[in-house]
Amino acid sequence: MRTTGDRIRHALSFEIIGLLTIVPLGAWAFSMPAHDIGIVGVVSATLATGWNYLYNLLFDHALLKLGKSLEKNLATRILHAILFEVGLLIVLMPFIAWYLGVSLLHALVMDVSFALFYVVYAFVFNWAYDRIFPLQLAQES
Repeated sequence: MRTTGDRIRHALSFEIIGLLTIVPLGAWAFSMPAHDIGIVGVVSATLATGWNYLYNLLFDHALLKLGKSLEKNLATRILHAILFEVGLLIVLMPFIAWYLGVSLLHALVMDVSFALFYVVYAFVFNWAYDRIFPLQLAQES
């Protein structure tokens, strides 16, 4: 299992790099001011950071309970990323509609677009993170 410090580094670096990427892309794609997308992004990232920590902890515990390895293969990474985004989508859509003053349908389109970006981003980020900061298997014993 990863340490609390490692999980915090993971969650914060994931959100910071994600924000630096999604704010300009979102402003451009939805023809909205970067400031508005930035506020949505910061609030979303704050909620997502807490969810990221909790979700990864729960996911790892579920893998262990199922007798699976904490080393994630391609199928596990895909499942991991999709389930994370589905949970976050449910929480964020009403906030996006309210803050931006758009319909729930428009908020859904925006939220799904952000989620699709983050599914790909989460896969790439987590793969890279595991290569840069590998699990210390010898310390698990």
